[in-house]
Amino acid sequence: HVQLVESGGGSVQAGGSLRLFCAVSGGTNSRYSMGWFRQPPGKKREKVAIINSDESTTYAEVVKGRFTISRDSGNASLALQMNNLKPEDTAMYYCAAGPVWFMTAAETLGAIASGGYWGQGTQVTVS
Repeated sequence: HVQLVESGGGSVQAGGSLRLFCAVSGGTNSRYSMGWFRQPPGKKREKVAIINSDESTTYAEVVKGRFTISRDSGNASLALQMNNLKPEDTAMYYCAAGPVWFMTAAETLGAIASGGYWGQGTQVTVS
């Protein structure tokens, strides 16, 4: 049974930095993609960054140059370094893991995408 547990969220002033972590237990397919999504209050869950099994990465345009996604080779953990945070980055941040097609579906469908795994989320507040 795969579980994803996020940590590292918190409150920070604009311009500050946070580093989010996602611990993966229960084992995942080494070919899975992993990613970070976020959901601002009252809005749809949206992609932040995705890292694939070949280490290729994609980022939402609004975070490019500020956020960096990384993971360990065994898919046991995922991280998101967030620099120069802005108030509009305020959201619940979710870790996700699954096949490439799940990530693609999640970009379109948000939280209702199935076929992969979601964590419970960690809150990031920028003021």
